[in-house]
Amino acid sequence: MSPDILDILHRYWGYDDFRGIQREIIESIDAGKDTLGLMPTGGGKSLTFQVPALKKEGTCIVITPLIALMKDQVQHLKAKGIKAAAIYSGMKRSEIVATLENCIFGGVKLLYVSPERLSSEIFQVKLRHMRVSFVTVDEAHCISQWGYDFRPAYLQIGNIRKLKPDVPVLALTATATPQVIDDIQEKLAFKKKNVFRMSFERKNLTYVVRKTDDKPSELVHILKHVNGSAIVYVRSRRRCREIAELLSGQDIRATFYHAGLEHSTRDERQKEWQQDKKRVMVATNAFGMGIDKPDVRTVIHFDCPDSIEAYFQEAGRAGRDGKRAYAVLLWNGSDVTKLNRRIDENFPPKDYINKVYNELAYFFGIGLGSGAGHTFTFDIGKFCVTYHLFPVPVDAALHLLDSAGYLHYETDPDSAARVHILLKRNDLYMLDSLSGSDEAVMTALLRNYGGLFADYQYIDESIIAAQAQLTRDQCYQTLKSLSKRNIIHYIPQRKMPYITLIRDREEEVFLPKSVYEDRKEQYIKRIEAMTAYAGNDEVCRSQQLLRYFGEEDVEECGHCDVCLAGKEKPMTLENPTVKMILALLSDKRSHPLREVASIDAPQGEISRAVDFLMAEEKIKREVDKLLLQ
Repeated sequence: MSPDILDILHRYWGYDDFRGIQREIIESIDAGKDTLGLMPTGGGKSLTFQVPALKKEGTCIVITPLIALMKDQVQHLKAKGIKAAAIYSGMKRSEIVATLENCIFGGVKLLYVSPERLSSEIFQVKLRHMRVSFVTVDEAHCISQWGYDFRPAYLQIGNIRKLKPDVPVLALTATATPQVIDDIQEKLAFKKKNVFRMSFERKNLTYVVRKTDDKPSELVHILKHVNGSAIVYVRSRRRCREIAELLSGQDIRATFYHAGLEHSTRDERQKEWQQDKKRVMVATNAFGMGIDKPDVRTVIHFDCPDSIEAYFQEAGRAGRDGKRAYAVLLWNGSDVTKLNRRIDENFPPKDYINKVYNELAYFFGIGLGSGAGHTFTFDIGKFCVTYHLFPVPVDAALHLLDSAGYLHYETDPDSAARVHILLKRNDLYMLDSLSGSDEAVMTALLRNYGGLFADYQYIDESIIAAQAQLTRDQCYQTLKSLSKRNIIHYIPQRKMPYITLIRDREEEVFLPKSVYEDRKEQYIKRIEAMTAYAGNDEVCRSQQLLRYFGEEDVEECGHCDVCLAGKEKPMTLENPTVKMILALLSDKRSHPLREVASIDAPQGEISRAVDFLMAEEKIKREVDKLLLQ
């Protein structure tokens, strides 16, 4: 390896050498080869693009869907004296232009962008003039329709390859089946297949499937017996609060997190958990991506995920410090029913999807042959009440319509406020009905943001309020008033989704086989794989997971629930638990079962020892008591 790359590693990160397959991936991308790196969560993915980015001339473009992660990485890189920047929703147009021009003039080594940003005209215009060292695609499985987390925006990455055909691509992921591995390379137009694999095996992580009809009690039992920081994953926002309250009532310091909370609340709760002020975070799958807390001792899935990929990624957030950690799936018979129900929820019938599409047109007042390019805030609750529908299948129908290219369904709860000026520039200047606050707000908008007459632009309401010398609420009310008078269209910062129509309204929608039938079949297979994993008590948990990802030649882990059950030694009179029971009963008096159960022994060992002693006729049982025979 070129010594300057080791110098970079040591200078900025303080390490003397690379680990795992970092070296091979860096050498490959440094040589200009399209490269796919498969590394487990916590395997050090970021170094594989950050180090070569500092060696090569130009800017490395890093595509990631995780805004929180890109902000965090940029902050850390800047602290090391590395020129890094990010472009994300909420930035002023002038800030975006300045950042892109910095890249053109060599002032940025790593530029983080979301996949949605790639299709913007300003990005593509500036990209043509930019010297790009290579493109990094993080969470690369999102580009594959065979993957568990397909995102249509990732398909825009192909446009960069057309604009910069000689620029190599580095794709990285922690979860990919063999089929997805091939699809990633095809979708990213790899000149030649080139994959580096690091085993996904986590020797310090113990996988457990705990079968129980009383999940709340089992959850409390586990958390009281395994110390340290923990994450509990649940399916719904409502359950987040319920489980957190249950744990708090058991003197377990817990809080909860989901995408429906205010941004400041989420930040505060995440900080409390990371600083160990709260021991347990109860969360939906909105929590965890980009969270760097190495000492999580336990990840418990109260509700079962709908894919091995999702389970493996979430479970992998335990034990990143290399110490013993536990990933526990609570499981019972009703989980199979719930998982199968999700198939219909995620893939409602086609006539239902067509109904949602048409009701949407009535809801927004869109006639046939019109609507393309228009954006609407979407109150899904109001929509469902109006047309007697349920939110879950409506949400699924909209995602499928998005994948089929009829609309763009943006569900990002952190979307910044957006404004589009509806009047022509000259008409605006001729208005004589503007109040002082109206004028102040309009002046601040025009001063800070370009392109407002052409399209929606993200704005920062606090900046507008400060420049207009208004309170935040006064600014909000003024923007709403201007919107009501059709001077502007104002979409406030809110958790409400929005819908942009990609094409004019049609009489009937057509969902391609690749969008509906093929993806439904893949989804069913993923659920079947998840239920097979939970129900298989014969094969080591780690082996089951690794084989799913194509790793066949793997040994038993030796410490999952399946391995430990297979390791049970035959009971003898020399067994320590047997000796303790005999010592307790040596006074030849009867002892209550609860007293015997309080012996300090491994779980399940006492009942096995009692059964052995009774079979050997060493002790006998009288109702709920034991005594020597």
